[in-house]
Amino acid sequence: MSVTWEDLGWERLAEGVGRCRLPGWDCTAGLVVGAGTALLVEAGASLAEGARLKAAVRELTGHDVTHLALTHPHFDHVLGAAAFGGAEAYAAVGMDAVLAHEAGELRHDAIAQGLPVAEADDAVATLPVPLHPVSGELTLDLGGGRQVLLANVGPGHTAHDLAVLVPGSPEVVFCGDLVEESGEPQAGPDAVPARWPAALDRLLALGGEDALYVPGHGAVVDADFVRRQRDALAARFGVS
Repeated sequence: MSVTWEDLGWERLAEGVGRCRLPGWDCTAGLVVGAGTALLVEAGASLAEGARLKAAVRELTGHDVTHLALTHPHFDHVLGAAAFGGAEAYAAVGMDAVLAHEAGELRHDAIAQGLPVAEADDAVATLPVPLHPVSGELTLDLGGGRQVLLANVGPGHTAHDLAVLVPGSPEVVFCGDLVEESGEPQAGPDAVPARWPAALDRLLALGGEDALYVPGHGAVVDADFVRRQRDALAARFGVS
């Protein structure tokens, strides 16, 4: 009997599309399955977590991750990236410079948030630079009639925010930490608060009213939730 999404603790969102909430920092990882292909959204917070994601994708699909999308350069989303050698990696333009030149800050943040020092050191030492920077929008053809849109919708939560739109019924939008459901959106020193509401406007324009919006942390939400969070951020930061 074939394994199901639910067997592995994943939530199936649409045909060939699902997500799981990773332990520790409650970061969401997404999966989009094509014909002999698998796009993973986010890499996990460590090499061990990346390896577990890689194993889950292989069990679900029968093959390895072929494409990797990183929504922004925070440790809980990127430090597992080296586990996916051979996958085509994508991120918002400029994120390669962050990973190349600010690895020390990533390491510091990871350790401060509870990642063991040895795990942080291993992940940072092997951290790859994304091969494909996305400026504007980029369509990936995953085969079997499956296409996915990568959209550079930031800045907002960071200066390098990438969203992933999966057309279908329903459409699914992986938002990264531009949207959070399990707590108030976090605005660190690399956030661009004045532009964050506009980034959520772009997310809403991408997905529309009937899409499922997958936040970086927390439960899947709808357009009304994203709109309310957009208005709350605008009030919080004093922007329109």
